[in-house]
Amino acid sequence: MSVITISREFGSGGDRIAQKVAQILGFHFVDQRFIGTILGQYGYVEFDKEYATLPGFWERFDAQREKQRDEMVHLLNQVVQAVAHHGNVVLLGRSGFEVLGGFADVLHIRLQAPLPVRVRRVMTEQNIPYEQAEELVKKTDKVRVAFVEEFYRVPWDSIHAFDLVINTGKVSPDLATDWIIAAVTTPETNVELEKNTVASMGVDRIMAQAVSEVLQCQKAHDERSA
Repeated sequence: MSVITISREFGSGGDRIAQKVAQILGFHFVDQRFIGTILGQYGYVEFDKEYATLPGFWERFDAQREKQRDEMVHLLNQVVQAVAHHGNVVLLGRSGFEVLGGFADVLHIRLQAPLPVRVRRVMTEQNIPYEQAEELVKKTDKVRVAFVEEFYRVPWDSIHAFDLVINTGKVSPDLATDWIIAAVTTPETNVELEKNTVASMGVDRIMAQAVSEVLQCQKAHDERSA
Protein backbone atom coordinates (compact mmCIF):
# COMPACT_ATOMS: atom_id res chain seq x y z
CA MET A 1 0.00 0.00 0.00
CA SER A 2 1.27 3.45 -0.93
CA VAL A 3 -1.29 5.45 1.06
CA ILE A 4 -3.24 4.89 4.28
CA THR A 5 -6.21 7.11 5.00
CA ILE A 6 -7.40 7.24 8.59
CA SER A 7 -10.85 8.56 9.35
CA ARG A 8 -11.57 8.86 13.04
CA GLU A 9 -14.21 9.95 15.47
CA PHE A 10 -13.12 12.67 17.85
CA GLY A 11 -11.83 11.03 21.02
CA SER A 12 -11.20 7.67 19.40
CA GLY A 13 -7.42 8.01 19.70
CA GLY A 14 -7.04 8.16 15.94
CA ASP A 15 -4.45 10.94 15.88
CA ARG A 16 -1.93 9.06 18.01
CA ILE A 17 -2.54 5.78 16.20
CA ALA A 18 -2.05 7.45 12.81
CA GLN A 19 1.21 9.05 13.95
CA LYS A 20 2.50 5.75 15.32
CA VAL A 21 1.61 3.89 12.13
CA ALA A 22 3.49 6.47 10.06
CA GLN A 23 6.48 6.27 12.37
CA ILE A 24 6.69 2.47 12.25
CA LEU A 25 6.30 2.31 8.48
CA GLY A 26 8.58 5.25 7.79
CA PHE A 27 5.74 7.01 5.96
CA HIS A 28 5.06 10.72 5.79
CA PHE A 29 2.38 11.84 8.26
CA VAL A 30 -0.11 14.32 6.81
CA ASP A 31 -2.73 15.96 9.00
CA GLN A 32 -4.86 19.11 9.00
CA ARG A 33 -1.85 21.29 9.83
CA PHE A 34 -0.01 20.07 6.74
CA ILE A 35 -3.10 20.47 4.55
CA GLY A 36 -3.64 23.96 5.99
CA THR A 37 -0.08 24.94 5.08
CA ILE A 38 -0.63 24.00 1.43
CA LEU A 39 -4.05 25.66 1.29
CA GLY A 40 -2.51 28.79 2.81
CA GLN A 41 -0.08 28.97 -0.11
CA TYR A 42 -3.12 29.16 -2.38
CA GLY A 43 -4.79 31.89 -0.39
CA TYR A 44 -7.13 29.82 1.79
CA VAL A 45 -5.62 30.67 5.15
CA GLU A 46 -9.02 30.54 6.88
CA PHE A 47 -9.96 26.98 5.90
CA ASP A 48 -9.28 25.41 9.28
CA LYS A 49 -11.10 28.22 11.08
CA GLU A 50 -14.13 27.85 8.85
CA TYR A 51 -14.08 24.07 9.12
CA ALA A 52 -13.63 23.82 12.87
CA THR A 53 -15.69 26.66 14.25
CA LEU A 54 -18.59 27.20 11.88
CA PRO A 55 -20.71 24.08 11.38
CA GLY A 56 -23.28 26.21 9.62
CA PHE A 57 -20.69 26.99 6.94
CA TRP A 58 -21.16 23.41 5.73
CA GLU A 59 -24.73 22.74 6.73
CA ARG A 60 -26.78 25.65 5.43
CA PHE A 61 -27.17 26.63 1.83
CA ASP A 62 -25.93 30.16 1.47
CA ALA A 63 -25.76 31.59 -2.04
CA GLN A 64 -23.05 34.05 -1.08
CA ARG A 65 -20.82 31.32 0.24
CA GLU A 66 -21.64 28.55 -2.22
CA LYS A 67 -18.90 29.41 -4.68
CA GLN A 68 -16.33 29.90 -1.92
CA ARG A 69 -17.20 26.56 -0.33
CA ASP A 70 -16.98 24.72 -3.64
CA GLU A 71 -13.64 26.29 -4.51
CA MET A 72 -12.20 25.46 -1.09
CA VAL A 73 -13.29 21.84 -1.25
CA HIS A 74 -12.08 21.49 -4.85
CA LEU A 75 -8.65 22.75 -3.82
CA LEU A 76 -8.68 20.51 -0.74
CA ASN A 77 -9.30 17.50 -3.00
CA GLN A 78 -6.40 18.54 -5.20
CA VAL A 79 -4.08 18.70 -2.18
CA VAL A 80 -5.20 15.24 -1.02
CA GLN A 81 -4.61 13.83 -4.49
CA ALA A 82 -1.16 15.42 -4.74
CA VAL A 83 -0.24 14.02 -1.31
CA ALA A 84 -1.37 10.54 -2.37
CA HIS A 85 0.48 10.80 -5.67
CA HIS A 86 3.69 11.50 -3.73
CA GLY A 87 3.21 8.14 -2.00
CA ASN A 88 4.19 6.53 1.31
CA VAL A 89 1.75 8.67 3.25
CA VAL A 90 -0.55 8.27 6.23
CA LEU A 91 -3.32 10.79 5.63
CA LEU A 92 -5.35 11.74 8.70
CA GLY A 93 -8.87 12.99 8.07
CA ARG A 94 -9.95 15.54 5.47
CA SER A 95 -12.20 12.95 3.76
CA GLY A 96 -9.25 11.15 2.23
CA PHE A 97 -11.24 7.91 2.25
CA GLU A 98 -13.69 9.37 -0.25
CA VAL A 99 -11.32 11.44 -2.40
CA LEU A 100 -9.07 8.38 -2.83
CA GLY A 101 -11.82 5.78 -2.82
CA GLY A 102 -11.13 4.37 -6.26
CA PHE A 103 -7.49 3.35 -6.01
CA ALA A 104 -6.06 -0.12 -5.47
CA ASP A 105 -3.03 0.90 -3.41
CA VAL A 106 -4.87 2.94 -0.77
CA LEU A 107 -5.94 1.37 2.53
CA HIS A 108 -8.90 3.06 4.21
CA ILE A 109 -9.19 2.84 8.00
CA ARG A 110 -11.99 4.03 10.29
CA LEU A 111 -11.31 4.39 14.03
CA GLN A 112 -14.33 4.84 16.26
CA ALA A 113 -15.63 4.30 19.77
CA PRO A 114 -18.91 4.71 21.67
CA LEU A 115 -19.76 8.29 22.65
CA PRO A 116 -19.32 7.81 26.45
CA VAL A 117 -15.86 6.31 25.91
CA ARG A 118 -14.80 9.22 23.72
CA VAL A 119 -16.20 11.79 26.14
CA ARG A 120 -14.28 10.30 29.05
CA ARG A 121 -11.07 10.30 27.03
CA VAL A 122 -11.47 13.94 26.05
CA MET A 123 -12.34 14.83 29.63
CA THR A 124 -9.11 13.21 30.83
CA GLU A 125 -6.87 14.48 28.04
CA GLN A 126 -8.05 18.08 28.26
CA ASN A 127 -8.75 18.11 32.00
CA ILE A 128 -12.27 19.45 31.59
CA PRO A 129 -15.63 18.50 33.19
CA TYR A 130 -17.67 15.68 31.66
CA GLU A 131 -20.40 18.04 30.43
CA GLN A 132 -17.89 20.27 28.65
CA ALA A 133 -16.16 17.27 27.10
CA GLU A 134 -19.49 15.88 25.90
CA GLU A 135 -20.41 19.19 24.30
CA LEU A 136 -17.04 19.36 22.54
CA VAL A 137 -17.28 15.81 21.21
CA LYS A 138 -20.82 16.32 19.92
CA LYS A 139 -19.91 19.63 18.28
CA THR A 140 -16.90 18.10 16.55
CA ASP A 141 -18.99 15.13 15.40
CA LYS A 142 -21.56 17.53 13.97
CA VAL A 143 -18.94 19.41 11.95
CA ARG A 144 -17.40 16.26 10.50
CA VAL A 145 -20.74 14.70 9.62
CA ALA A 146 -21.93 17.89 7.93
CA PHE A 147 -18.74 18.24 5.89
CA VAL A 148 -18.59 14.64 4.65
CA GLU A 149 -22.29 14.30 3.90
CA GLU A 150 -22.70 17.73 2.29
CA PHE A 151 -19.74 17.60 -0.09
CA TYR A 152 -19.12 13.90 -0.68
CA ARG A 153 -22.65 12.54 -0.29
CA VAL A 154 -21.39 9.68 1.87
CA PRO A 155 -23.14 8.74 5.12
CA TRP A 156 -20.69 9.38 7.97
CA ASP A 157 -21.56 6.07 9.65
CA SER A 158 -21.21 3.96 6.50
CA ILE A 159 -18.65 1.18 6.82
CA HIS A 160 -18.60 0.30 3.13
CA ALA A 161 -16.08 3.01 2.30
CA PHE A 162 -13.49 1.40 4.59
CA ASP A 163 -11.24 -1.63 4.43
CA LEU A 164 -10.85 -1.90 8.20
CA VAL A 165 -13.08 -0.50 10.96
CA ILE A 166 -11.76 -0.64 14.53
CA ASN A 167 -13.63 0.10 17.74
CA THR A 168 -10.99 1.59 20.03
CA GLY A 169 -13.41 1.30 22.92
CA LYS A 170 -12.57 -2.42 22.92
CA VAL A 171 -9.32 -2.61 20.92
CA SER A 172 -6.27 -0.99 22.49
CA PRO A 173 -4.29 1.63 20.53
CA ASP A 174 -1.28 -0.70 20.36
CA LEU A 175 -3.37 -3.56 18.98
CA ALA A 176 -5.13 -1.24 16.53
CA THR A 177 -1.72 -0.07 15.33
CA ASP A 178 -0.56 -3.68 14.91
CA TRP A 179 -3.66 -4.54 12.87
CA ILE A 180 -3.12 -1.61 10.53
CA ILE A 181 0.56 -2.44 10.08
CA ALA A 182 -0.35 -6.05 9.35
CA ALA A 183 -2.95 -4.96 6.79
CA VAL A 184 -0.36 -2.83 5.02
CA THR A 185 2.56 -5.25 5.08
CA THR A 186 0.78 -8.58 4.48
CA PRO A 187 0.80 -9.50 0.76
CA GLU A 188 -2.64 -9.10 -0.78
CA THR A 189 -4.44 -12.26 -1.79
CA ASN A 190 -7.05 -10.53 -3.93
CA VAL A 191 -5.54 -7.45 -5.54
CA GLU A 192 -8.14 -5.15 -7.09
CA LEU A 193 -6.65 -5.28 -10.56
CA GLU A 194 -9.50 -3.33 -12.07
CA LYS A 195 -8.54 -0.24 -10.08
CA ASN A 196 -5.79 2.24 -10.86
CA THR A 197 -2.98 3.18 -8.48
CA VAL A 198 -2.35 6.66 -7.11
CA ALA A 199 0.68 6.99 -9.40
CA SER A 200 -1.71 7.05 -12.37
CA MET A 201 -3.43 10.23 -11.17
CA GLY A 202 -2.91 13.39 -13.10
CA VAL A 203 -2.01 16.04 -10.54
CA ASP A 204 -1.07 19.67 -10.91
CA ARG A 205 2.73 19.93 -11.21
CA ILE A 206 2.96 23.07 -9.08
CA MET A 207 0.74 21.54 -6.41
CA ALA A 208 2.84 18.35 -6.43
CA GLN A 209 5.99 20.41 -6.00
CA ALA A 210 4.45 22.36 -3.11
CA VAL A 211 3.57 19.08 -1.38
CA SER A 212 7.10 17.74 -1.87
CA GLU A 213 8.61 20.93 -0.47
CA VAL A 214 6.46 20.92 2.67
CA LEU A 215 7.15 17.19 3.12
CA GLN A 216 10.84 18.02 2.61
CA CYS A 217 11.04 15.05 0.26
CA GLN A 218 11.58 15.27 -3.49
CA LYS A 219 11.21 11.52 -4.06
CA ALA A 220 7.98 10.14 -5.46
CA HIS A 221 7.37 6.88 -3.58
CA ASP A 222 5.73 4.71 -6.21
CA GLU A 223 6.70 2.24 -8.94
CA ARG A 224 8.41 5.02 -10.89
CA SER A 225 11.12 5.20 -8.23
CA ALA A 226 11.29 1.45 -7.51
